[in-house]
Amino acid sequence: MKILILNGPNLNLLGRREPEIYGSQTFEEYFIELQEQFPSHELEYFQSNHEGSLIDKLHEVGFSYDGVVFNPGAYTHTSIALRDAISGIETPVFEVHISNLAKREDFRQISYIKEVCVGSINGMGLEGYAVAIDALTE
Repeated sequence: MKILILNGPNLNLLGRREPEIYGSQTFEEYFIELQEQFPSHELEYFQSNHEGSLIDKLHEVGFSYDGVVFNPGAYTHTSIALRDAISGIETPVFEVHISNLAKREDFRQISYIKEVCVGSINGMGLEGYAVAIDALTE
Protein backbone atom coordinates (compact mmCIF):
# COMPACT_ATOMS: atom_id res chain seq x y z
CA MET A 1 0.00 0.00 0.00
CA LYS A 2 1.09 3.52 -0.77
CA ILE A 3 0.19 5.82 2.13
CA LEU A 4 0.86 9.51 2.65
CA ILE A 5 1.28 10.81 6.16
CA LEU A 6 0.31 14.46 6.03
CA ASN A 7 0.94 16.85 8.92
CA GLY A 8 -0.32 20.39 9.19
CA PRO A 9 0.82 23.56 10.94
CA ASN A 10 3.24 23.54 13.86
CA LEU A 11 3.76 19.78 13.71
CA ASN A 12 7.26 20.48 12.42
CA LEU A 13 7.95 21.49 16.05
CA LEU A 14 7.21 18.05 17.50
CA GLY A 15 9.85 17.15 20.05
CA ARG A 16 10.28 20.80 21.03
CA ARG A 17 6.74 22.21 21.18
CA GLU A 18 4.84 21.62 24.41
CA PRO A 19 6.39 18.21 25.16
CA GLU A 20 3.94 17.71 28.03
CA ILE A 21 1.19 17.51 25.37
CA TYR A 22 2.98 16.26 22.26
CA GLY A 23 5.94 14.31 23.62
CA SER A 24 9.68 14.75 23.10
CA GLN A 25 10.16 12.78 19.87
CA THR A 26 10.39 14.52 16.51
CA PHE A 27 8.13 13.28 13.76
CA GLU A 28 11.15 12.51 11.59
CA GLU A 29 12.38 10.12 14.32
CA TYR A 30 8.95 8.54 14.61
CA PHE A 31 8.59 8.23 10.83
CA ILE A 32 11.64 5.93 10.77
CA GLU A 33 9.89 3.73 13.35
CA LEU A 34 6.73 3.69 11.21
CA GLN A 35 8.73 2.59 8.17
CA GLU A 36 10.25 -0.23 10.21
CA GLN A 37 6.83 -1.21 11.62
CA PHE A 38 5.22 -1.29 8.15
CA PRO A 39 7.94 -2.58 5.79
CA SER A 40 5.43 -3.82 3.20
CA HIS A 41 3.90 -0.34 2.82
CA GLU A 42 5.34 2.55 0.88
CA LEU A 43 5.07 5.42 3.34
CA GLU A 44 5.62 9.04 2.36
CA TYR A 45 5.74 12.00 4.72
CA PHE A 46 4.84 15.64 4.04
CA GLN A 47 4.38 18.53 6.46
CA SER A 48 3.39 22.12 5.79
CA ASN A 49 2.36 25.14 7.79
CA HIS A 50 0.44 26.42 4.76
CA GLU A 51 -3.16 25.44 4.08
CA GLY A 52 -2.80 25.68 0.30
CA SER A 53 0.21 23.35 0.30
CA LEU A 54 -1.80 20.75 2.23
CA ILE A 55 -4.66 21.08 -0.25
CA ASP A 56 -2.24 20.77 -3.18
CA LYS A 57 -0.74 17.61 -1.66
CA LEU A 58 -4.19 16.05 -1.14
CA HIS A 59 -5.02 16.79 -4.78
CA GLU A 60 -1.67 15.36 -5.92
CA VAL A 61 -2.12 11.98 -4.20
CA GLY A 62 -5.91 11.84 -4.02
CA PHE A 63 -6.46 9.64 -7.06
CA SER A 64 -3.40 7.40 -6.95
CA TYR A 65 -2.48 6.57 -3.33
CA ASP A 66 -4.15 3.92 -1.20
CA GLY A 67 -4.60 6.14 1.83
CA VAL A 68 -3.75 9.35 3.66
CA VAL A 69 -3.16 9.66 7.39
CA PHE A 70 -3.81 13.33 8.07
CA ASN A 71 -3.15 15.45 11.14
CA PRO A 72 -4.35 18.89 10.03
CA GLY A 73 -3.39 20.48 13.35
CA ALA A 74 -5.33 23.65 14.10
CA TYR A 75 -6.80 23.64 10.57
CA THR A 76 -9.04 20.84 11.85
CA HIS A 77 -11.13 23.44 13.59
CA THR A 78 -11.10 26.15 10.92
CA SER A 79 -10.70 24.86 7.38
CA ILE A 80 -13.67 24.21 5.17
CA ALA A 81 -11.20 24.27 2.27
CA LEU A 82 -9.41 21.17 3.61
CA ARG A 83 -12.78 19.48 4.12
CA ASP A 84 -13.66 20.22 0.49
CA ALA A 85 -10.29 18.90 -0.70
CA ILE A 86 -10.85 15.61 1.13
CA SER A 87 -14.39 15.37 -0.25
CA GLY A 88 -13.08 15.93 -3.75
CA ILE A 89 -10.58 13.08 -3.84
CA GLU A 90 -11.02 9.30 -4.04
CA THR A 91 -8.21 8.24 -1.69
CA PRO A 92 -9.51 7.49 1.82
CA VAL A 93 -8.29 9.89 4.50
CA PHE A 94 -7.95 9.01 8.19
CA GLU A 95 -7.86 11.91 10.68
CA VAL A 96 -5.27 11.73 13.49
CA HIS A 97 -4.53 13.96 16.47
CA ILE A 98 -1.75 13.36 18.96
CA SER A 99 -3.48 14.96 21.93
CA ASN A 100 -6.88 14.13 23.38
CA LEU A 101 -9.06 16.86 21.89
CA ALA A 102 -11.84 16.19 24.40
CA LYS A 103 -9.53 17.40 27.16
CA ARG A 104 -8.39 20.52 25.31
CA GLU A 105 -9.93 23.95 24.78
CA ASP A 106 -13.57 24.24 23.71
CA PHE A 107 -12.68 25.41 20.21
CA ARG A 108 -10.77 22.17 19.61
CA GLN A 109 -13.96 20.13 20.04
CA ILE A 110 -15.08 20.83 16.47
CA SER A 111 -13.56 19.02 13.49
CA TYR A 112 -14.56 20.25 10.07
CA ILE A 113 -12.95 17.24 8.41
CA LYS A 114 -14.11 14.34 10.60
CA GLU A 115 -17.30 13.68 8.64
CA VAL A 116 -15.46 13.33 5.32
CA CYS A 117 -12.76 11.01 6.68
CA VAL A 118 -13.02 7.22 6.89
CA GLY A 119 -11.98 7.34 10.53
CA SER A 120 -10.65 9.54 13.29
CA ILE A 121 -8.43 8.95 16.29
CA ASN A 122 -7.02 11.24 18.93
CA GLY A 123 -5.28 11.08 22.26
CA MET A 124 -2.98 8.15 21.51
CA GLY A 125 0.15 10.21 21.02
CA LEU A 126 2.26 9.40 17.99
CA GLU A 127 1.02 5.79 18.14
CA GLY A 128 -2.26 7.04 16.65
CA TYR A 129 -0.52 7.22 13.26
CA ALA A 130 0.23 3.48 13.36
CA VAL A 131 -3.35 2.75 14.40
CA ALA A 132 -4.57 4.78 11.42
CA ILE A 133 -2.25 2.93 9.03
CA ASP A 134 -3.59 -0.38 10.37
CA ALA A 135 -7.15 0.85 9.88
CA LEU A 136 -6.47 1.91 6.30
CA THR A 137 -4.87 -1.46 5.61
CA GLU A 138 -8.02 -3.27 6.72
